[in-house]
Amino acid sequence: MTQAGSNAAPHPPGPLGKDVIVARVARCPSLPSLNKNARDMIQLLNAGQAYTREICEVVQRDPSLTARVLRMVNSVYFGLAEPVKTIEEAVFFVGTEQIRHLAMATPVIEDFQGLVGKSSLFEWRPFWQHCIAVALMTREILTSLVTSTEESDYLAGLVHDVGKIVMAAAFPEHFTAIHRRLAEESGRLPDLEEKALGMNHRQLGGLYLRQRNLPPSLIEAAEFHDCPEEAEKERSIAAAVQLANLVARKHQLGDSGNPRPVSLDHCLDASGWTILAPTMSRETRASTYGSWLKTVEGIPSILQAVV
Repeated sequence: MTQAGSNAAPHPPGPLGKDVIVARVARCPSLPSLNKNARDMIQLLNAGQAYTREICEVVQRDPSLTARVLRMVNSVYFGLAEPVKTIEEAVFFVGTEQIRHLAMATPVIEDFQGLVGKSSLFEWRPFWQHCIAVALMTREILTSLVTSTEESDYLAGLVHDVGKIVMAAAFPEHFTAIHRRLAEESGRLPDLEEKALGMNHRQLGGLYLRQRNLPPSLIEAAEFHDCPEEAEKERSIAAAVQLANLVARKHQLGDSGNPRPVSLDHCLDASGWTILAPTMSRETRASTYGSWLKTVEGIPSILQAVV
């Protein structure tokens, strides 16, 4: 995550008590799009081809979403000879699945942008790209390993790092100091966060989503995407998000804000495999990972077009 301003690392005000953290997080603005997706939109987005017309109508009512859809279909990824000018044409070329994904991602990312505001020292665009990449890979991974997936799985990948956004919004001095220190030290991000603030971004994300009564799939994706074995209700989704996050970081699909490199071994040895495919050998894991690379290769052009 790119940073502007002075290179001098400020000293954060020190760790805060749990009650103070909980109260500040509670005062953070809610994300209206998450509530809407969780309660209303997912039913439409899970629907089949019979709802293509309704999906087009939803897209056309949102100028920002319309622009993103048209940018995506006209990107080099699709390589069309003539530019697409209507949503109906876009659905024909792109398919309803990609349109549905954008229909979910656009309002959520815009809510995220509103939460951090314009005063941050960081460039957030690569971070939004990372969030979308993880969402896309979460779906790919669950499709290949579990076969039964829902659109809410994509949303879980999209919000997995919401705790970083909450930290930037509610604890900006801590957030800035932590990420400046992260660039200078080799420690793990969650450890630095807990030492500086008293809670890491995963815990903050789970807290924020739990306070707003969002589904367990979103809460546990945020709270346990580094340790899915600790999830209680949605372990498979947390496991898929863990693998998706590692794949996105290894292939530099956006920027999570964590500069620690991710190797192929990190991806193949992650605990999520034992949850999603407990009997799979490491050799088969490597082969499965290789089958995801076609999706990985197509993501950068999609990200550039839509974020």
